[in-house]
Amino acid sequence: MYDLKAWVEYVVEWAAKDGFLTYGFLTTVILALTPFFLASAVLSWKLAKMIEAREKEQKKKQKRQENIAKAKQLKKD
Repeated sequence: MYDLKAWVEYVVEWAAKDGFLTYGFLTTVILALTPFFLASAVLSWKLAKMIEAREKEQKKKQKRQENIAKAKQLKKD
């Protein structure tokens, strides 16, 4: 099994030796996180599209129900 504690210690030691806020460390962190940011953006976009489609469908159903109710009301009169 992979030793997580040893890996964290290695990363902390590397960041300390590299000078925590130097370009090497920041570049590595950004490169490591970029795929996750991209995946998050794509999934957020898909979720927004799904929500918009659901809201559009609900409005369509609501409009249909209102029209049916109006038609029944006119039929009674």
